[in-house]
Amino acid sequence: MAGKDELRAGFAARRAALTLEDRDRAATRLVTHLASSPVLLDDTVTAAAYVPVGAEPGSVAFLDALRGHSCTVLLPVVPPGPPAPLDWVRYDARDSLARGRFGLLEPTGPRLGVDAISDADVVFVPALAVARTGARLGRGAGYYDRSIAGIRATLVGIVYDHELLDDLPADAYDVPMEWVLTPGGGFTRLSPPT
Repeated sequence: MAGKDELRAGFAARRAALTLEDRDRAATRLVTHLASSPVLLDDTVTAAAYVPVGAEPGSVAFLDALRGHSCTVLLPVVPPGPPAPLDWVRYDARDSLARGRFGLLEPTGPRLGVDAISDADVVFVPALAVARTGARLGRGAGYYDRSIAGIRATLVGIVYDHELLDDLPADAYDVPMEWVLTPGGGFTRLSPPT
């Protein structure tokens, strides 16, 4: 099996080749699948999510759809300095987003601290690939693994259909996903090896 860096490069190149139409179609389908979420989405639920960058699957419409289900939505803010747990801010509307570190769109409201993620019932996690075993391939800095280690939330990796694989390399610090969400397949329960 290829190493993580080689896999990252391959998935990033394939994403870069997606047309805007392909990405928009996938984003629309992801929103549609929220109706079959494994976690009931209502006003009692806190959902952590992300604003996609580049060709990452997802959209601000996905965040708005979560709010449309009356969920409290948390978005990450990348802290200064070396990789560390993410800070979190409540998402209220599209116009509350501004460019932050690394050029990422981040919410501008009051910071809730790194422990705010502990209140989440479901976390939609960005990934370059997810394995049916639960292994998640991220970008490599470890921000998310540091942030979601040990929390009780349902963890859902979001990827394109071709990025759901049978297996991926994983290290001891990699936090496994319980579910994956893809545009074509919707929510799929993952099965960690026994």
